[in-house]
Amino acid sequence: MSAVADDMVKVAPRGGTGLGLITALGAAVSFGMSGIFARGLIDAGWSPGAAVTVRMWVAALVLLVPTLVALRGRWGMVRRHAGMIVVYGLLAVTAAQLCYFQAVAVMDVGIALLIEYTAPIAVVLWLWIRRGEKPTRRSLLGAAVAFIGLVLMLDILTGATVNLGGILFALGAMVGAATYFVLSGKADTGLPPIALAGLGLLIGALGLTVAGVVGVLPFEWTTDEVEYSVGSVPWFVPVLAMGVIATALAYFLGIASTRMLGSRLSSFVALAEVVAAMVFSALMLGQVPGLAQAVGGALVLAGVVVVKLGETDAAAPAPTVEPVPSEELPRVSR
Repeated sequence: MSAVADDMVKVAPRGGTGLGLITALGAAVSFGMSGIFARGLIDAGWSPGAAVTVRMWVAALVLLVPTLVALRGRWGMVRRHAGMIVVYGLLAVTAAQLCYFQAVAVMDVGIALLIEYTAPIAVVLWLWIRRGEKPTRRSLLGAAVAFIGLVLMLDILTGATVNLGGILFALGAMVGAATYFVLSGKADTGLPPIALAGLGLLIGALGLTVAGVVGVLPFEWTTDEVEYSVGSVPWFVPVLAMGVIATALAYFLGIASTRMLGSRLSSFVALAEVVAAMVFSALMLGQVPGLAQAVGGALVLAGVVVVKLGETDAAAPAPTVEPVPSEELPRVSR
């Protein structure tokens, strides 16, 4: 998932565009690793709830100091926007990650992430229903293409067995991701992006811990070695990698790249997360999609790109013609 950022179009300096693209790709690759680390832990005996709770605690502790530094003198903003921060922590962070980990426990990492990445389409529909912002024809076309790709990717037409629970959890992750995008677009809060990310992770970690203690959320873990296609590693290796690389570092790189490129260009580059996740899952988990699924995944990505292009068209300001002052008009001699 791309990092938290105000939904503003920024023009990157010429010298900073290349660095911004490299940083954004680094963020996408980092985020794309979370699924394979989680799946390894789950196959070793961890429950999805335990995996996501540990991930958020590690990331929240890593971002704790930067969050406190960013909030110096701004605690009044936290109080004013406490409701939004709680919703962000519960839906945009906790629900998105927990549902995604539940999904990858029973289905391929790449497919679960592709379903989650239909979130921009949900955002378009939400803005249409909630605010009356009718989508452009390009956005509607992209949504249709993505839906066709989703049908092919899930292999429904061939009568293959579909894990309904996994699909529902992936759709739950999509709702969480859509909430992430909507709340991240609020530019009037004044909250530093890294502070919102840190507070959201802390809220999610505390909430999941309480749910695990009271028994609402199954919390099982083991110290057995974690098996991957390339070999086995101690349990703490994927735990630390998931929290530090796939969460804390990913947020940091995502925020930095968004400030260099602007949110729209960064959101396009963030689609590389899906490709990275599929490559990592093929290399480390042996999850290679079939031909129909690969074509469907390509259509989903293409549809999301078209939807985003439609959003850009809708956001582009109409050209204005400035009147020329009368005193600047040329005089016509008789």
